[in-house]
Amino acid sequence: MSQWRELLKLDSALQGRVSQLYEGKFPREIRHYLCVLIEGHDWDLAASDENEASACFLTLIVFLEEQWNRTVQENNILQGPDLQGMKDYLLNHFQHEPLNLAEILSECLKEERNILASASETQCVGSPTMEQKGRELDVKVKELKRQILELKKELMSLEELNEKLECITVVESEFNFNTQTEQMVVQQIWNILKMAEQIVATLTDVELPEWKLRQQMACIGSPVDTCLEHLQEWFTTVAGVLLQVNNELQKLQDQNKKSNLTGPMAEIEKFSWSLLTKLLANALVIEKQPVMTSLPQRPLILKTGVRFTVTVRFLANLPAFQGRIKVKPVFDKDVEEANTVTGFRQFNLDKTDSKVLDVNTPDEGLVAEFDQMSPKVKKGRPKGYEYNLRVTEELHIIKFVTEFQYAGLECNIEASSLPLVVICSTNQVPSAWASVMWSNLLSTCKPRKLLFFVDPPPLTWQQLSQVLSWQFLSVGQRGLDENQLSMLRDKFVDDPDGLIHWSNFSKNESAWIWIDGILDLIKRHLVDLWRDGSIMGFVSRERTWALLQEKETGTFLLRFSESNKDGAITISWVENSNGETHVHAVEPYTKQNLSAISLPDSITYYRIGTQGNTTWNPLLYLYPDIPKDTAFGRYYNTSETLSSKKPTNGYVRLTLIPFSDAPTLPPSPPGEMEMMEI
Repeated sequence: MSQWRELLKLDSALQGRVSQLYEGKFPREIRHYLCVLIEGHDWDLAASDENEASACFLTLIVFLEEQWNRTVQENNILQGPDLQGMKDYLLNHFQHEPLNLAEILSECLKEERNILASASETQCVGSPTMEQKGRELDVKVKELKRQILELKKELMSLEELNEKLECITVVESEFNFNTQTEQMVVQQIWNILKMAEQIVATLTDVELPEWKLRQQMACIGSPVDTCLEHLQEWFTTVAGVLLQVNNELQKLQDQNKKSNLTGPMAEIEKFSWSLLTKLLANALVIEKQPVMTSLPQRPLILKTGVRFTVTVRFLANLPAFQGRIKVKPVFDKDVEEANTVTGFRQFNLDKTDSKVLDVNTPDEGLVAEFDQMSPKVKKGRPKGYEYNLRVTEELHIIKFVTEFQYAGLECNIEASSLPLVVICSTNQVPSAWASVMWSNLLSTCKPRKLLFFVDPPPLTWQQLSQVLSWQFLSVGQRGLDENQLSMLRDKFVDDPDGLIHWSNFSKNESAWIWIDGILDLIKRHLVDLWRDGSIMGFVSRERTWALLQEKETGTFLLRFSESNKDGAITISWVENSNGETHVHAVEPYTKQNLSAISLPDSITYYRIGTQGNTTWNPLLYLYPDIPKDTAFGRYYNTSETLSSKKPTNGYVRLTLIPFSDAPTLPPSPPGEMEMMEI
């Protein structure tokens, strides 16, 4: 999230400080509209380097001009911001003094960070973090455990006292003392149960729902912690305490059938069982959501006839429960849509064998892994309400059910998967994943609406940009920065309110299909380069020109092709000759190209030539000024270099060398040059 958007969340007093910060220095409207672009530049560096300041200034002008042209084409001049006024202000005040602009923005951005830091410190004091809440719950659970141990000691003492009283003549004072002790013990039990009540409520109503929400976001790429270690420890401890309370209550009742405590203890016992029932009813969870082994980074997409894996865990991991909990999977259990909507496909699981949760895992949890199931379409479809949903917009669930019985306690327990999509063909994966992302971002509460896509709500750019960044983090271990997201915003946001609607996002020709192709390109061929930041990726031709024009000849950057929907990457480099600057771009490298020769090798072997057969490599420095061998040397396939080729079966091994004719100088920003492989 951009720094400016964080500032917009602050209270009015802090926002007032930000407003005063820009008073008389720089229009707040320009800061707001260009927030992503402004924060994408190093204004500290620009404040000490006039060339850098000029380049930063130019990118702002180019961007405003581009947006102005678009509003003219769309006949939307009056509804949008005053782009021409912003451009005129920048030109009038900073065209000849870009250093002044850099100094102002450098100072303002620093002060903004200070304001955010002060707000963050205040929030830390006022609201505990997840880690702090976890520590507090740890303390409470440990105290509960300590109190039950104290109770056991008290009851043992009481039992010894009762035995002594049975062997001697009962004196009235001794009997009264015994009764008072019993009353104290009962009060102690009550205190334990009241503390347990608070902890059970925290576990079932706060901690567990928060974990499920984290898991839901993790399924679509969020880098959050979904470990169940603490939850299992807390559930197990509290369940153990409640079972001990019931055992001790039974002993107390057996010892004191003649006392007046029978009524109160019955109420306490009922209260204790109700707490245990509530805890255990929530203890069954889907530890790992349904996922096919062929799509490990895209759970919740299943394919008919293809096996998938799902893992179920019972959080109350007590020895008394081992071998007692048998879980059965059911597809679309109690789902009204499955029986009332015309065309809504119904499925069976080809293997629905129940499994006993047992301690077969390294952490000795009560776990079962289902890995032999696959969805199978039922014959015939229901008739009723009719909705025009595509296959990839149908949502389904899998429930895992068990009838739990222990020591007179009986309850039916269920755990539901997140809504999933069942596809018929692998070419439906991109559309299915779009549905999974959309529904999980917007449907975060129960009951789940499996007809969610009949009327799906829109996403804000903030929501969509976050989940898009997660995709790149998941596939390539690096998310998207604000500059990259700034370019993508224009491809998705076409609503005056800044909303993205499902009907536009999910179309086959949508920008999502293009991004999905790039994700696949990174996954197959570019993970290392994407992770280490060598690939700038999402940068327009106009911004490419702005970035390269002041650089030394041979400086290049790597960006994704905007025309190839299947995912491709191109190289743009700058050439300064005869006092003129030109930016050239190679025809994009596709997955097929990169399967033949890696991108680092393509960069080091790349040649352009003239009619006189003179060839040279124009690629010298990765933007901003990194020698290409420094940037890519560790990725060169040294065993395949030209100098090391050895004859194989009497032949000299063939090497593919990227080659282009010397470029005709294009207008700037340029198109893309033709590339041939020899």
